[in-house]
Amino acid sequence: MDEQQEIVRVRVRKGISIWTIITYLFLTALAVTMVFPFYWMVRTSLIDPKDVFISPHRVGYLRWLLPESFPKVDNFTQALTAVPFGRAYINSILISACVTFGQVFTSSLAAFGFARLKFPGRDKIFLAYLATMMIPGAVTMIPVFILTSKLPFWLDDAISWLTHTRSVIFSSSYYMFHNTYVGRPLGLDSYFTLIVPGMFSAYGTFLLRQFFMSVEKDYEEAARIDGAGTWLVYWKIMLPLSRPAIATLAIFTFMGSWRAYMWPLIVTFREDLMTVPILVRFFQSKYSTDWTLLMAASIVQITPVLIAFIIGQKYFIRGVRIGGIKG
Repeated sequence: MDEQQEIVRVRVRKGISIWTIITYLFLTALAVTMVFPFYWMVRTSLIDPKDVFISPHRVGYLRWLLPESFPKVDNFTQALTAVPFGRAYINSILISACVTFGQVFTSSLAAFGFARLKFPGRDKIFLAYLATMMIPGAVTMIPVFILTSKLPFWLDDAISWLTHTRSVIFSSSYYMFHNTYVGRPLGLDSYFTLIVPGMFSAYGTFLLRQFFMSVEKDYEEAARIDGAGTWLVYWKIMLPLSRPAIATLAIFTFMGSWRAYMWPLIVTFREDLMTVPILVRFFQSKYSTDWTLLMAASIVQITPVLIAFIIGQKYFIRGVRIGGIKG
């Protein structure tokens, strides 16, 4: 037994080569370079503005890491009160939740149809639908913007034509609910425009279709023998068995909707309907940037994304594996 243990020790000592040490040192340095920006963001959010760009060579590395003004928690209070962050947080949560629910629901319905239902041209339609993923979002943003901005006027014209009276129901300038601005029902500055365009996804359909096709057909056949229709098969069989894929898509969608910037920027003009990423830019002007408040606001912004990432780490890996399943 002693000889075997000595052989193991020798093998372990021989296994730790100079290249192994170099590899670990390189990976450690790489990890530090990735973590350091996050530390700089936290440090900047908790110090006085005069200490933001102070040189570590002038004051020493220890004092640079922990300045005299550290921690200055007032920066978070000032950042949250400088702009209407409370309303923006509610907007972001509402929009992200609705987009996530809508995209998961529509993608699962489409994926079920492409994976389980048989109809003429199914695969060709799916291929054409999948081809839309190759079109950059910036290309489709302009026509979608024009469509959503003109939609309320088109509907008002249709109602006016049918009723022979001038209608301004959808193109009204604004609506209030208990002294709270809720925007227009349709068009620019509306929750409709912020939510509905993001509720449909070719990627989500592809992801769930790949998973649906990997589910054994025995479950579906057994349900149909018991008298279940297409809707019950979808609702009672496919969705419960597809929870990992649905959770993956939900996390991806929530994170993407939460950090969306360009679309909310061009369709909202009033602060009451702006989301958190839009208000964060208010701490940057043409000639100056309030770095302490900007970093404090950025930490508040990324907190839900970090929480979602920590909770759904295993689903990210599983989502990649699901996307690689061959139908």
